[in-house]
Amino acid sequence: MRSLERHRDAGAYALGVLDAADTFRFEDHLMDCPACRALVAELGPTARQLAAYDRLTPPPVEPLAAPGPGLADRLLAEAARLRRAGRRRWLCAVAASAVLALAVPATALLRAEGPGPEQLSARDGRTGVSATLTARGRDWGTDVGLRVRDPEGAHVCELVAVGIDGSEETVTTWKVPADEPWDELSTRGGAALPREDIARYEVRTTDGHRLLTLRRP
Repeated sequence: MRSLERHRDAGAYALGVLDAADTFRFEDHLMDCPACRALVAELGPTARQLAAYDRLTPPPVEPLAAPGPGLADRLLAEAARLRRAGRRRWLCAVAASAVLALAVPATALLRAEGPGPEQLSARDGRTGVSATLTARGRDWGTDVGLRVRDPEGAHVCELVAVGIDGSEETVTTWKVPADEPWDELSTRGGAALPREDIARYEVRTTDGHRLLTLRRP
């Protein structure tokens, strides 16, 4: 996927219409692109407004047509225009109008989409480990993408989600061979804990040594 296409996918990502492969590629791009992070965050209220519409729409309501191919680009362009004009408060109404005008099947669209992604970054001065984590709420729990740098690297590691109640769930694990130098690793996993019930994430070795903590605000 070319860089320009990644930028143009911000609207589709925020609305949850990318497939799994494109979602993974865009989240990898999102970690290094402040502009796309800002756009995705700005479209968060739109997703919540549409989610509210979905909850209030009776199940028998049928979509009128398939979604138009230019929907995401139109929403993205409209968001940029409103931002320049200082009229962010109208974004939700405009986006909802665009969806209805193009007859998007809102029910099918919104049931796959939650609030916009949350991004956390941290570095531990003691271990030298740093990471950027992207978390998105799903119906089944929390979808997590992780990009981690570890100057040592020659150990088996795990990412653990720690709940507000103290419960723990392993999100993903990885191993780097001792004879293979590396600078950065990207991995992905999930937790059954809802995103709002997670207090922090910890990068640990599998023998229990904590390398890094990423705390939710």
